[in-house]
Amino acid sequence: MSPDSLTAPEPVTLENIEAAAARLAGVIRELPVAGARWLDDRVGGRVHLITENLQRAGSFKIRGAYNRISLLTEEERGRGVVAASAGNHAQGVALAAQLLGVRATVFMPEGATIPKVQATLAYGADVRFAGSTIDEALMAAMVYGDETGAVLIHPFDHRDIVAGQGTLGLE
Repeated sequence: MSPDSLTAPEPVTLENIEAAAARLAGVIRELPVAGARWLDDRVGGRVHLITENLQRAGSFKIRGAYNRISLLTEEERGRGVVAASAGNHAQGVALAAQLLGVRATVFMPEGATIPKVQATLAYGADVRFAGSTIDEALMAAMVYGDETGAVLIHPFDHRDIVAGQGTLGLE
């Protein structure tokens, strides 16, 4: 088990999230935050909405991917990164890797949508198809990482990913 895996006992802290926000400054778009009274009434509290579909790479996934990859050592960056996703994480990893000058290989299930595949390719990733489910694509990515030394950028099971995604809560 990686000491940074979410199954590790050390939680992600506000300090981790604030440090991630500093790394993401100038990388992600600042998007408007809007209230939603109809949701406020439904849940009995304030609800804030943010249009992360307008974020770079089309979702909040760029936040975690960029934070994680930016913290890799030069030696790790030189080995490249590998990920598995049917779309949003794939695009986030591909764009983050491109911005940081790191080679990215992304495994996608064979049924991944053409627009998601094309966007991932457009951000410079090497796309490979593996299996019919995300679990099968993830297994292929893990094997690839073991064989090549590429660093796995898991879609959620890493403290740096969670800290990056958590920056949304600061907005």
